[in-house]
Amino acid sequence: MPRQTDDAGAVAGLHRPSAAEKIHETVRYLLRSWELYAFVLPAIIHVLLFRYLPIYGLRIAFTDGFSLRSGRSAPEWNEFAHFIRFFNSAYFIPVIRNTIVISLYSLATWPIPLALALMINEARSRFFKKSVQMVTYAPHFISTVVVVSIMYFFLSPRIGVVNSVIQLLGGEAIFFMASPSWGPSLFVLSELWQNAGFNAIIFLAALSAVDSSLREAAFCDGANKLQIIWHVEIPWIMPTIVILFIMRLGQLLTIGFEKVLLMQNDLNISTLEVVATYTYRSGILQSQYDYATAVGLLETVVNFAILVAANRLARRIGQTSLW
Repeated sequence: MPRQTDDAGAVAGLHRPSAAEKIHETVRYLLRSWELYAFVLPAIIHVLLFRYLPIYGLRIAFTDGFSLRSGRSAPEWNEFAHFIRFFNSAYFIPVIRNTIVISLYSLATWPIPLALALMINEARSRFFKKSVQMVTYAPHFISTVVVVSIMYFFLSPRIGVVNSVIQLLGGEAIFFMASPSWGPSLFVLSELWQNAGFNAIIFLAALSAVDSSLREAAFCDGANKLQIIWHVEIPWIMPTIVILFIMRLGQLLTIGFEKVLLMQNDLNISTLEVVATYTYRSGILQSQYDYATAVGLLETVVNFAILVAANRLARRIGQTSLW
């Protein structure tokens, strides 16, 4: 009899819940935690509506005859005609060149938020640390229109503070906002001023998790502050650095659309026309929606390819990656 009982228990242990039982258990779990899912629901709806649903519209990049009024495109396959048109366009080389130049320029300033976070983390005065944080990340919340207006005001050749200082030093006033050579620099430097402090917050959060015993051990071994930063703190937050750098590479060809558009004029557009603004002019202003969709899709594909390559390289070198 005991043997039969053990066999019956083993058989009961091998029982697998049916699909209906799994669904019932899932529903019960969702009902118990419905408040949490209610908070997540708006974000899910936003992602579905504005991230996944527009993917269906990418089909117009491969067909002809799209009409905004009817919302339909002709079913005929155009054999990548819009992509070929962009490759053969006179705008292809300037637009791609400007986008790459500004992107690499911005990428060169990427370590500055990390350096800022390391310096803030070394500050011992709590009041000074909070003050610097407030001053550095407050510009992130200023409207892009206001930022560009400030740039026009401060860099004006007649009343601008910068040109006033240049003239006091014996130089000639420079029309910065109309100079093609100054366009990329002004864009990158204004982006750095506006976002460096805000981007440093993630590094500060990672630095707050550094084991204090490691710092104390390094200090007891005779390491100075720079050596502690280089040999203790940076290796500790290296996974965060790598992941953020991979994500930045995944947006290499994506440049802030609003600021570039507001900075553009007839004199500096030769160096500030990028893929985002070219897509806007082609799609919205010229109503070439299928062609603009093709250009935008090309940018996305290139960004995705760079992201995958950077992720694979990071995983092969340092065993840290997004996936």
